[in-house]
Amino acid sequence: MVRSDMALSRSMLSQIWSALGGPSELIDRVEETGAGSLPSAFPVSDLASATVGAAALAVAEFIAASRREAPRVRVDRRLASMWFAASLRPHGWAPPPPWDPVAGDYRSRDGWIRLHTNAPAHRRAALAVLGTGGDRSAVAQAVLRWSSDDLEAAIVEVGGCAATMRSMAQWATHPQGSAVAAEPIIHLQRTQADQRPQWGIDPGRPLGSVRILDLTRVLAGPVATRFLAGYGAQVLRIDPPDWDEPGIIPEISAGKRCARLDLRTSKDRETFERLLAAADVLVHGYRPGALAGLGYDAQRLQSMRPGLIDVSLDAYGHTGPWKDRRGFDSLVQMSAGIAAEGMTRSKSDRPVPLPVQALDQATGYLMAAAVVRGLTGRLATGAGLRARASLARTAAFLTQSGGNNSTQGGLAPEMPEDLDGEVEHTHWGPAHRLVAPMSIDGCNFRWSCPAMPLGCASAQW
Repeated sequence: MVRSDMALSRSMLSQIWSALGGPSELIDRVEETGAGSLPSAFPVSDLASATVGAAALAVAEFIAASRREAPRVRVDRRLASMWFAASLRPHGWAPPPPWDPVAGDYRSRDGWIRLHTNAPAHRRAALAVLGTGGDRSAVAQAVLRWSSDDLEAAIVEVGGCAATMRSMAQWATHPQGSAVAAEPIIHLQRTQADQRPQWGIDPGRPLGSVRILDLTRVLAGPVATRFLAGYGAQVLRIDPPDWDEPGIIPEISAGKRCARLDLRTSKDRETFERLLAAADVLVHGYRPGALAGLGYDAQRLQSMRPGLIDVSLDAYGHTGPWKDRRGFDSLVQMSAGIAAEGMTRSKSDRPVPLPVQALDQATGYLMAAAVVRGLTGRLATGAGLRARASLARTAAFLTQSGGNNSTQGGLAPEMPEDLDGEVEHTHWGPAHRLVAPMSIDGCNFRWSCPAMPLGCASAQW
């Protein structure tokens, strides 16, 4: 029996599982525990519980392919909410700041705009348009001379990332907002079949025979592949030679081997194609069109690896005028009305985003669930799967789900028993992780290697 205060998260789980094509009778295998909610204008803790639950339920269904009944799943909503912030607790060291000094919200001539400048190219684009250096006060003065929409358009035009703060009503009537609202929670398309795999499924480490090629960046894609690695998947992350995201790599690289390839060179393309031919899953989150621009569109990927589970995401959706626009969680929150609604409900004088990067986190678990449901389908029929998620569609799911946590009790403070007993010896120093927010009967969630920096492994299985 679902407790009445958990009815919303159960409803959200049911909607997600239905969108993934999962058998409805399996929903009863999920039990939600824990209590409390992150203070927010929207039901972030319910979203956390529902998406983590969907990913874990997909693993339970996959295990059931080797036995009669899917094992039971438990999700702790308090721990899920905490994981949506960060799972790592360093001892005697700290990761670099997650934000570039210029990144953030600025008053414009007629409202608010957010600049995302973490990537050097995006920082250069914004500063070039504004005609100023990297001093934050100078940037603020320059932004005041612009209207939000004009500055957003100018920065995007030169390859930067920015977002005007719009209300939910404005987003609902915006061409992109209305396009996203009409999309499914996640796009699913069965693809060319191959010979059914002969994976040996160990219920304790169910994904141990699965090879996942990871071409993802901050933050949703890495969350997905970290989850999959926790259940045994062999995850090989590939980055270009000059890419880094130091503020989050200690958080999300656990369980993965991280290598570098330059797909603009023939030698590294040959290596990539060999890796792909031996992979079961490709997870990617480059900006829209980037992979296709390198010669690897969806059709070619499937022809190179029949039966491939191909799961991707973008920021603003897969239809509409902004479907090719670069974006990040914090920008989508500004565009989709989340920051404006938070500002209104809290009676603040500036944008109020969600308390965590919930769009990234939730979309990551949706992607992980799609991967595992694709694996289950391939076991049954040999068919592959193409799945596409977006931060904007996750935002729509959250804002349309109802509920208001802003007046509810928050989460109980973190306690020593919330930490896993084992020390993780990361590249940067020792750390503990929070206890996993989900458990599957008879199944062990752990990573085969600690968090390591990008490029520290060879590009081979």
